[in-house]
Amino acid sequence: MTQSRSLQKTLGIGLTLGAILLWIMAISGAILVSQNKLNELFDSALAETAQRIMPLAVVEIMNRDETGLPQNIMSFETHDEPLTYLVRNRSGKILLQSHNAEPSIFNQVLLEGFNTSGTHRLYGAWAVQKTIHIEIAEPLSQRKAAITEMAITLLWPLILIIPLCFIGTWAFVHYSLRRILIYRNEIESRGSGDLSPVSVTGLPTEILTIAEPVNDLLDRLRRALESERSFTANSAHELRTPIATALAQIQRLEKELPEGDSKERAFKIEKTVRTLSNLSEKLMQLAKAEGGGLFSNEQHDLTSIIQLVTDDLRRSSNVKIIEYFPPESLGIKSKIDPDAFAILVRNLLDNAIKHGSQNQPVEIHFSRQDELRIVNAGNIVPAEHLAKLRQRFVRSKTTAHGSGLGLAIADAIVTGIGASMLLNSPATGRPDGFEVVITLSDS
Repeated sequence: MTQSRSLQKTLGIGLTLGAILLWIMAISGAILVSQNKLNELFDSALAETAQRIMPLAVVEIMNRDETGLPQNIMSFETHDEPLTYLVRNRSGKILLQSHNAEPSIFNQVLLEGFNTSGTHRLYGAWAVQKTIHIEIAEPLSQRKAAITEMAITLLWPLILIIPLCFIGTWAFVHYSLRRILIYRNEIESRGSGDLSPVSVTGLPTEILTIAEPVNDLLDRLRRALESERSFTANSAHELRTPIATALAQIQRLEKELPEGDSKERAFKIEKTVRTLSNLSEKLMQLAKAEGGGLFSNEQHDLTSIIQLVTDDLRRSSNVKIIEYFPPESLGIKSKIDPDAFAILVRNLLDNAIKHGSQNQPVEIHFSRQDELRIVNAGNIVPAEHLAKLRQRFVRSKTTAHGSGLGLAIADAIVTGIGASMLLNSPATGRPDGFEVVITLSDS
């Protein structure tokens, strides 16, 4: 199954990355435009410099005593000059050059206008009827450095913008999804028996189209479950009186019949009717277990309820029940409905008594950690059968009488009160037996 992803996280990261990508695209466009503009400005400055130097160079050359000798222009102080130039005659002889000019970087052929070498941008121009030529060179590294510096200036704010953008986007998304988070929390806080409509106030339109059908589904499910529980409870309740009447009549008939086959058949009928009576009682318990009244407004002593149930079962069965209640477990209270908790404990103990070894005691443990353990000796239940015992009318391979509803009722109550139930066979620390571990919630 595909792992679910947080919508808030997805939107936060996605919007932040989108904003950063747009920022980078905008910077890239700005750098490209700026690069073209800078090249135009640098070229204009290169040509303007040539036009300014050329008249001075011509005057300098014309005023020499010996016009054929080359001359370097000396600088007033030591400095790095990015622009260098050569002034040559028609034959290419150097007449005048800047103090740090390297003739090797200039074109050997005297060209007019702009041209580019591997390392420099050059501009050439003629003067005095094309007898004197000037060529100015500018390192391409200077232009690259200018573009790089501008790019860094535009990009470094991203270091600050990325966390601020992420925090701002996360806060905005969290604020936008607050109604959805409230809707989720309301659903999570509900117990399994609460099928009332969930509030859809303030939900976005996209979620509202889902939430309203969910409420309709919950309403149909609630009415279906209530109808089923009502039918189960009413049927079991209505059967109690005729079953009790029939059982009384059968017992009276047994006393009137002489010894023989007729009396044996009456005993079998009584046994069947008792089984039917027990089944109707289990169905009423199941209807309560699956209902919504599993909590009360007041807290009740769970240890006392367990003791009442075990005392009652000791009088009605021959199996020994041993209680293990440490001193700190006495007085544990909960808002679990006392009748529901008594039904839970009785069904688990009935199951242990019926299906455990008759010559071995049933153990019941209750600790301060709200853990209820019921252990009985007996044959190991195979794992494939163990997983099905929570289902209705499912029984393990046993000769004991029963309806197959005991663990189903216990599981319904455990689910309804938000607890957990674990079935183990063999029991913990034993080579055989069966164990039920109930971990109650903090309610």
